[in-house]
Order: sequence, then structure tokens, then C-alpha cells
Amino acid sequence: MSELVYKQLITDLKKKIFAGNFPDLRLPDERSLSEQYDVSRSSIKRALNRMASDGIIFRKRGAGTFINPLYLKNESVFNYEEGSNLGVTDNFKMNGQSPKIKVISFEVIKPNHELRRDLFLSHDDFVYKIVRLRLFEDQPFMIETGYIPIRIVPELTKSTIESSIFNYLQKNHHQSVTKSFLSVFAEPSTKNDQELLGLSPTEPTGIMEGIFFLDDGTPFEFSHMRFHYKYLKFNSFVSVN
Repeated sequence: MSELVYKQLITDLKKKIFAGNFPDLRLPDERSLSEQYDVSRSSIKRALNRMASDGIIFRKRGAGTFINPLYLKNESVFNYEEGSNLGVTDNFKMNGQSPKIKVISFEVIKPNHELRRDLFLSHDDFVYKIVRLRLFEDQPFMIETGYIPIRIVPELTKSTIESSIFNYLQKNHHQSVTKSFLSVFAEPSTKNDQELLGLSPTEPTGIMEGIFFLDDGTPFEFSHMRFHYKYLKFNSFVSVN
């Protein structure tokens, strides 16, 4: 229950931050927040500690707790929620909305040498190749190409991939995608990028690609994501002790 409470606190405080409820960029003290939300001081402290570690707020000794103005200015499309899967459906949000999915293609292929290496497959293994377009409302922002070993989820169907594959895996196989290794870079847009993402020939495409791992360490998916450059924004907060 305490786990749920502190996550709900973070969600509500973030909504209020972006709604402009704290025009002076200063949060109430822990006691006031505890009374306002009718929860324990420990839950408030845990929520604020998490928000501070994410760079959303900062504490100034003797002065109080303040909202990081750069967080307001540079809200990331990727908003990872602790305890959730690492999937796009779960963690990519714009104005509180999760992306819609349009399936472009879904097929079974024999992996090439690189895919066999990246997903630790044998020569007899096959993979699903899934190409999906992600949109906020009617605005496309990402082309996602994923490769998933059939032996992990042999029953995958088109109706399943029209929603969150990671949530399906958790619900039906009791496994979660909890780790990833991702690279982020940019390159000139292709004709396909220009057509699907609404880019001009002179505009670049943001790329994020890497491997997602199950909680037992098994490589689950190699994913190649091509972004409209306007949406390739990810924030990082570094603390040096």
C-alpha cells in the first residue's frame, strides 16, 4: 500500500507542477503536504526524495523545496515510472496521454547474424519482426521496429501487438521487461521517415536503438526506434557525491 501511495503522490504533484499550481516554484513543506494529502510524513519524504533524484525538484538548505525550472522547460516525452515495464506504451507520454499504435507490418523472419548475436539466438531460431507507428492523437512521432524471439512468446498475434507487448508479457507470462541498453543518435531522414513522420528531406531523424531484457536477464527484444527530431528529448539528472 505504501508503495502505491508514494507513486500516487508523485503523479499528482507532477500534474500540479505542470498545471501551474506553484507559481513561485516552491513546494509546501513536508508537514503541509502530509496534512493536504492525509498521508504519513514518511510517504511524503519518499516521494520528494524520488522527485529530487529525478531532477524534478531540488532542496535548498534552510530555504525549502523548489521545482527545477529546466524540468518545466524541457519536459521529456519519455517519463519512466518506477516499477513499470520499460515499454513505449507505458512510459512515453505527451500532456499526460499515452501514444496510439498503428501496425505497419507483422511477420516472422529468420534473424541475420547481428540479431542472433544481440538476442543470443541459435541458427534454428526465428523472430517476429514488428513495425509500428506511434502517434500522439493524429501526430506521428516514432517508427518502431522490434525483433522478438518466437520461442519466448510463440502465441503473439496482431491484436496483441496493437497494444502493449510488454504488458501482455507481464500479464500472461508473469515476466517483466526491467532492463535495457540503449544508444541515442541522429542521422539524415530516409524517404520512409519523411513519409511516415512528416519530415522534409533536409530534416534529421532521431534514433534510439538497443536491447530490452527480461527480469531474469534474458534478451527479449532488439528495438530500433526512429523519431521525429522534435520528440527526441530525454532528460538526465546527474549528482556527483
